Amino acid sequence: MYHWDFQVVWQSWDLFLWGAWITLAYTFASILLGIVIGLATCFARLSNSTLLNGIARIYQEVFRCTPLLVQLLWFYYAFPLLVGVEMNNSTAAILTLSLYVGAFYAEIFRGGILSIERGQHEAAAALGMSSAKAMWRIIMPQAVKRMLPAFINQSVTQFKNTSLISVISVAELAYMAAVVNGQTYRPLESYTLVAVIYFLLLFPLTQAADYIERRMRVSD
Repeated sequence: MYHWDFQVVWQSWDLFLWGAWITLAYTFASILLGIVIGLATCFARLSNSTLLNGIARIYQEVFRCTPLLVQLLWFYYAFPLLVGVEMNNSTAAILTLSLYVGAFYAEIFRGGILSIERGQHEAAAALGMSSAKAMWRIIMPQAVKRMLPAFINQSVTQFKNTSLISVISVAELAYMAAVVNGQTYRPLESYTLVAVIYFLLLFPLTQAADYIERRMRVSD
């Protein structure tokens, strides 16, 4: 029967703490950049420009239809060779994570905007508002409410996706678990502790998403 010994693993608590901090940093940085990329892609998809729409759709399909792990390896090993520019693992990680989540955010934003009734656009135009002003003052406030549950769920997924950047040696939480396992030879304890940390960090976010969704149903 296996004898659990968390005390040996817990002696490296500082490594887990540092890994959790790096995970949070990459998560929030990629989410912020992903929002910018997602909004730009969303409005390109909604524009009347065939060129912008086509470029945005190709970008979305490429990043939504290929595994994040493959994207990380490609941006870290292949992309620098193609462009002739050196790229460290941190840059490759944040670039890939941001582009990946941006493709999903774009569809969430686009779906939220398209869910607003056409009459809202017409009412704004009747008041003499420009399309841009109507978008930010009339359409977006209503659309954001509908986007939030999907946005939070995708952000939770993004948090978990950061564990994949360990394959390019970024010292986040999963990478630190591997380091501790190499020092202690206690894989069950190391990865169980990581799972508990992920759960404690992510559970409040999933509950927030459920709460917002319930509130939306009541308000509708």
